[in-house]
Amino acid sequence: MKIKETDLYIPLKCYLENQGYKINSEVNNCDIIARKRDELVIIELKTRFTLTLVAQAIKRKQINDSVYVAVALPQGKNHLPSFSNAKLILKKLEIGLIFVNFLKTKTKVEVIFHPKEYIKRRQHKKRIAIIKEIEGRYAEFNLGGSPVKHERISAYKQETLRIAYMLKHKGLLSPKQLRALGTGVKTQSILSYNVYGWFDRVKRGTYSLNQAGVLALKKYKEVIKKIKLRF
Repeated sequence: MKIKETDLYIPLKCYLENQGYKINSEVNNCDIIARKRDELVIIELKTRFTLTLVAQAIKRKQINDSVYVAVALPQGKNHLPSFSNAKLILKKLEIGLIFVNFLKTKTKVEVIFHPKEYIKRRQHKKRIAIIKEIEGRYAEFNLGGSPVKHERISAYKQETLRIAYMLKHKGLLSPKQLRALGTGVKTQSILSYNVYGWFDRVKRGTYSLNQAGVLALKKYKEVIKKIKLRF
């Protein structure tokens, strides 16, 4: 069986949730974000250890202290090829390593070593952007490790769908009325910029859902089922 990056996601998600972390995936190009109180952990996934993976992890270190790479072990093996070299590189770069071992009847997740101990420091603007993206999501729809071509259901898209849903079911509304019904602080800018082309301004300060928006609600009906529970 050929292992894909997305195959690593569910075992890691379960493992981290058991450690008390809240998990988000595909956040600002990071495969997995694990958060527990003030602690933020970034994990990059790959089916094998490569220089590309190391480069990704180095970029994440520019955002956050606690960064891991998670790698699938070759079938029947306990270590990576050239494991001692991989260990030397990662420890020098202060990057943690996680093995995901796909056994016959189960999947085993093992943290081989951690990066340097977490130290709270001044928040980098990219780290703040990650936290804002996480906190802006109503639900999680992305699968960590998905190819770049796969659509990401971002916090912005979730909020836009939320507004579209309210306009469909409540009729013409102003940004103030929408916020009173539970939409977010970006309601005005979402309607004004109309990135996806789903809204029409019928008069000053009043908006409606157009046909493109109706079709979008049909397309994203599974997303709507989850986010409308938050109204």
